[in-house]
Amino acid sequence: MTNRIKMMLLTLVMFSFGALNAQEDMQKTGISDDMTINAEQNKNWRMGQTAYSAKPKNAWELGVHAGHFLIDGDVDRRLPAGYGVGLHLRKAIHYVFSLRADFMYGQAKGLDPQMWAPGNKGGGLVEEVYAPYANQDGWFPSHKTSFGYLAMQGVLNVGNLLFHKDKNKWNWYIGIGAGLSSHRAKLDLLDGNGNPYSNLGAVQAAGNFDTRAGRKEIKSKLDDIYDGKYETTGWKKKGIFRLGDETNVHFVFTGSVGVSRKLSKRINLGLEHQVMTTDNDALDGIRFRTALDQTNNNDICHYTNLRLGINLGNFNKVSEPLYWLNPLDATMNDIASLKQRPVFDLTDTDADGVIDMLDQEKDTPAGAAVDTRGIALDSDGDGLADYKDKEPYSPPGYAVNKDGVADVKCCLTMDDVNKSIEKNNTMVMSKKTSDCGNWFLPMIHFDLDRSNIKPEFYGHLHHVAQVMKMCPDVCVAVQGHTDVRSSNAYNNSLSYARAENVVNYLSSHYGIDRSRFKLMYGGEEMPMISNSSKEKEHYMNRRVELRICGAGDADMERPAGAAPHSKGVKSTSSSKFIGNKNSGY
Repeated sequence: MTNRIKMMLLTLVMFSFGALNAQEDMQKTGISDDMTINAEQNKNWRMGQTAYSAKPKNAWELGVHAGHFLIDGDVDRRLPAGYGVGLHLRKAIHYVFSLRADFMYGQAKGLDPQMWAPGNKGGGLVEEVYAPYANQDGWFPSHKTSFGYLAMQGVLNVGNLLFHKDKNKWNWYIGIGAGLSSHRAKLDLLDGNGNPYSNLGAVQAAGNFDTRAGRKEIKSKLDDIYDGKYETTGWKKKGIFRLGDETNVHFVFTGSVGVSRKLSKRINLGLEHQVMTTDNDALDGIRFRTALDQTNNNDICHYTNLRLGINLGNFNKVSEPLYWLNPLDATMNDIASLKQRPVFDLTDTDADGVIDMLDQEKDTPAGAAVDTRGIALDSDGDGLADYKDKEPYSPPGYAVNKDGVADVKCCLTMDDVNKSIEKNNTMVMSKKTSDCGNWFLPMIHFDLDRSNIKPEFYGHLHHVAQVMKMCPDVCVAVQGHTDVRSSNAYNNSLSYARAENVVNYLSSHYGIDRSRFKLMYGGEEMPMISNSSKEKEHYMNRRVELRICGAGDADMERPAGAAPHSKGVKSTSSSKFIGNKNSGY
């Protein structure tokens, strides 16, 4: 073989290896070109024509969460302190970083085992809301706070940076964010008659709030005294941004850490702890420890929650969120494929022009002609390679001797050939003539409310035309039908139009005289499938039947009231067949 042929073979082999490995890579990763933001770039990457693959289109994650919510402030929290619920919507920006819109609403309660004194006694109950306790020893703060926020968070995950497997089942992450929050603190400040609770000093003396047991005892006694109705609205800072005059709004900053477990390609479950802080020291209804020490110590919210994430979208069009995909997966697959490829070797041991990697006969004798597989040619297929065959092109059908020479006892003369041709033609013409009138002709079907011929039936009509040309005396009956929908009059008109279009098509495309057709119609009166109800049954009834004319077949007049159908014939400006649309069935 020439060097040029060798290079062509080399190119072909390399392309085959490349195409095969590219296809295998796509199967391993499960991401097709159409599932990326740039299908052309990804295709070029798979074929080794560009350095980087395209970014996959990936699903959004819709999440619901619920858990334990508490406020860490001046007032000791109850345990359990409260609950929180919420929703999130998360979208991966790339494999490590994603954005999450998060909404949360919760309620938390607190009861302080240490009595707080009113401001006139140096205590921290300095706001007007605590005025009923001006003449009392003090009050044990008790609150129920409703809190909610809407925040945008950035989530950083590292669980999918894997070096030893293709996908992760666990993912751990951290997140920070900012947004807006609002709260409403309600206080159990007064009894059922609207008066301050009395004799609370005795409760303080009964237990040591500086011990765990003492705090537990104090809270137990307070539960017997307080009515638990939280009737008083806690103090609010004046002059801050509000929605209306009641709902306060603060900037909130969030920080979270969590771990999630993939349950399936669609669902994952996570455990997360989130901290929320605002410029707000009134979440628990209390601001100052004493009347003199009025520094702010902002209250902090804690929310430990379970999150159920649901990946949205069609996985034939998008991948899982990128934080569940290994960004090294495609690279690792490429490296593995390269390691599996054979070392390309141009050695040609027998010098037949086919390299050993492709040569199926590596010891072909020098000078022997070979095919593209490197196997010695046997042109006449007699089992003897051409380089051994004294008659490389022996006539087929004869036995050959050990030298490949055919054992032909007698040879055909030109007279024998001519007689054979003449005899064959006579038999063929006789067969054609005898079979005219016994042909089976196909039928064609139509779409709903259409009389135009569908392209898939052009071959059927070509067969009819060939029969009519072979048998010039044959007459063909063309009868149109519809399904049972619409009125009889309309269906008669439509079935006539269908048959007319078939006749016009055969006449104009194949030059068959119009007089050789009998145009007939049956409307809905002669269905192939009676009592049809399914669409495929209606389709079978929407048809034109073609058959050799019988004794009773004759042209039928156009149905009364039917408009002439001028379409359905070959256009003068195009070689395409044009059908017409009707409003029937």
